[in-house]
Parts: sequence; structure tokens; C-alpha cells
Amino acid sequence: MFAAVLLPEDVSADLDRFTAPRREYDESSPEGRTLRWALPEQWHVTLAFLPAVADGRRDELSERLAHAARRRPRFTLRVAGAGAFPDPSRAKVLWAGLAGYPNTGPLSGPSTEPDNGADAGPDALETLRRLATGARSAAAKSGVEVAGGRFRPHLTLARLGRPADLTRWLRVFDGYRGPAWTVDEIALVESHLGQGPGGHPRYDVAETFPLGQPSG
Repeated sequence: MFAAVLLPEDVSADLDRFTAPRREYDESSPEGRTLRWALPEQWHVTLAFLPAVADGRRDELSERLAHAARRRPRFTLRVAGAGAFPDPSRAKVLWAGLAGYPNTGPLSGPSTEPDNGADAGPDALETLRRLATGARSAAAKSGVEVAGGRFRPHLTLARLGRPADLTRWLRVFDGYRGPAWTVDEIALVESHLGQGPGGHPRYDVAETFPLGQPSG
């Protein structure tokens, strides 16, 4: 399972339109032949990766995730730029970056104004980091293992079977600025490896948790 921020359909669709012509295999490029692209409907921002969640831990995990979500205000993000893990010259993962709204640079696709009460700009990324910290803490306090290194805001676009230089791909994505959207909830997602289209994982949203204190 994993806790994540999911992308609205219009945000995924805009990024899909931008990446679609670039997802064609480039037969003259070794990295083009080895990139395995994630499905657009599965793009998300992982806050906490949970390799195994026992049934007896689920209720407490849900309660703690709900509490962690309520502690953070809504905030506004956009997908912007790209990067690679562990580094562009010997990359195994190509990812899209995130920026707080508003941000500088040309826009790709429609823009929406932040909702009233939503954090914007640099503070939005700090809210996202604190939300990830809260989700990881919620899992740990529930007795659930949290895997992975420190949180780095991103969404995975593609993986490679062997390391390759993705510098030119980063240049392609450098000017991309997607539509802004307001993050108003986090999701707890079940991942079923190999059960999706083309051998991709199948993701099922188990629960969602709204951000911010309930009104009234």
C-alpha cells in the first residue's frame, strides 16, 4: 500500500498530451528503447510507501492518516520540470517535478486559481513535505513499516531496466508547467503488482482523507 496525493483527471490529461509524442521509442537512442512508462491514470505523488500492512493494523493506520491529513491545510500545486534518480547521467527513474502555485515560467495547459484557504507558492511545497512526514509518522505509530529514503516531491514517469543518460529528456521537460490544482485530500492506495494493463500494477483506492479541520 501507499499514501499519496492523486492527480485530477485534467492535470493527468495535460501531462499525458505533453508526454505522448515523446513516449515513442527512439530507435537511435539506447535510453529510448529501455524506458518503461507509467500509465497516466496511475500517476501520483507518493507520501509514504508501505510494503506490507497487516489487517490488524488497518483501522489504526486509517485513524492516524485521517488525523495527519486534518492537521494540514489545502494547498495548490502544479507539475513542473523533471529530474532523474539517482542522477541524469546514470538514471534509472525519470520523474516529473512539482511546484507551488503561483510560479514563474511559461505555462502549458489551462491554469486554475487556488481555492480560498489553500496555501500557494513555496509554502505549498513545505506543506506537502509536512504532509509526507505526517503520513510516515502515522504509519510508523500504527506499527506499519515505511520503506524508502527521505521524501523528495515528484511523480514517477518512467523506469529503466539499466542506467542511461537522460539529460536530453530533462531538457525536453524543462519548460513544462502543468495546470494548477488544489490538493484537498490524501489517499490510501492498494497496489496489486502485475494485475494491471500490460503487466503494470493495479491500483485500488482504499480510503481518502480530507485535509484541514472539519467545518462546524
